[in-house]
Amino acid sequence: MKEYDLIVIGAGGGTKLSTPAAKLGKRVAIIEKEDLGGTCLNRGCIPSKMLIHPANVLNHAKELHKYSIEIDGDCKVDFERLFDRVNKTVEAESASIATTYDTIDTLDYYRGSALFVEDKVIKVGDETITAPLIVIATGSRPNVPPIPGLAGTPYMTSREVLKPDRQPKKLLVIGGGYIASELGHVYSALGTETIFFVRDCYLSHEDETIREEFQKIFEKKHQTIYGTQNLTVSYESDEFTLTGLDPAGNEVRVSGDALFLATGVTPNTDELGIENTNIQTDERGYIKVNGHLETNASGVYAIGDCVGNFLFRHSVNFEGEYLFEQLFKYAEKAEISYPPMPHAVFTYPEIAGVGATEDQLRQTGANYLVVTHEYKHSAQGMARLPETGLVKLMFDKESKKLLGAHIIGEEAATMVHQLILAMTMEATCADLLKMIYIHPALPEIVRNAVRKAESELNKV
Repeated sequence: MKEYDLIVIGAGGGTKLSTPAAKLGKRVAIIEKEDLGGTCLNRGCIPSKMLIHPANVLNHAKELHKYSIEIDGDCKVDFERLFDRVNKTVEAESASIATTYDTIDTLDYYRGSALFVEDKVIKVGDETITAPLIVIATGSRPNVPPIPGLAGTPYMTSREVLKPDRQPKKLLVIGGGYIASELGHVYSALGTETIFFVRDCYLSHEDETIREEFQKIFEKKHQTIYGTQNLTVSYESDEFTLTGLDPAGNEVRVSGDALFLATGVTPNTDELGIENTNIQTDERGYIKVNGHLETNASGVYAIGDCVGNFLFRHSVNFEGEYLFEQLFKYAEKAEISYPPMPHAVFTYPEIAGVGATEDQLRQTGANYLVVTHEYKHSAQGMARLPETGLVKLMFDKESKKLLGAHIIGEEAATMVHQLILAMTMEATCADLLKMIYIHPALPEIVRNAVRKAESELNKV
């Protein structure tokens, strides 16, 4: 049995520990059963954004008429070439990680599935390895609900939809979350007719104002069927048919040549042999950890999607960096303290947020002020003529600190960063007005919202 100082299971977020520890001279084993780089690089953030950008460019091209620009002829998309470029780029980036591993003498890379034999003993293929420190970073995978008729059909999840063998003429999408709205938007912009089956609303976790504005705009470009119950799938002659009942009990029946299932994720913890250890999971399969990210098995830690605190690459990066410092740099141990956790949805229109939603503030009985400012009421709004766009800010009426910030519109994920900093530094309304904002730049929209808040807060 080989002995290591550290074993990391998962080469996505887990690389935040494996490589730095090995460079310190620690003997490290990294185990990965799929492509190096994890979901983000291979099946998520990176390839999806490489597709979303050209999709957005196409959307802008279709709207050039509002700037009095007319282009003769239609924009043509080489669907196969676009996806081929994206996937070859991702594959090369993933392969380069293995090349880097080869240059580190103290790091051993195991390609295969990890199976716990006991708390500190893991089997990978024919090898058995052990270490006093083990970190589980196995991520998550698409959740596939038991829809009658689905099994055995060539449906797509977020994996397959990034590597299609052809461009569908008509894509049926089950789901209304960020994965559905991002990748469904891509296919629609590239010329595929796209129909969404949504339970209640799009992006249910977003602030209500942002959610309603997004839904209003998104519905203009995408047919949406809400609240279908008793959904079943049939597949004949290369065609999918979804059948169900609408909220009034009437039959809904829609056919298309492709089906994309985007109904959330489930943690990759069910094939680790956790039953052979003291590690515990909750009813959904997420690993239970304490404030130090340690499981019930001493010396065994878990980070990222398999824990489920946050389902973002930037959150597992934060957790991995924290854990590396705690295990190998700092003698004094401290519980993890998350700063405000931001997020973005790179669909069209783009969305970003940090802090509490108004729904959450209302539920907690917070004494807050809410202000909004639309993109169109700004110098950049006059230049860009946006179809939609607004900034929504919420401040505590007593401390005047920023409690939540939510943006929908162009460059929302960039715009929100000054508000992430503000929340992290516990900035007040007055603090946000101390800085000089470049004129005419999009962040002036934030400033104008803050000015509204200052005026109202001074009345309190």
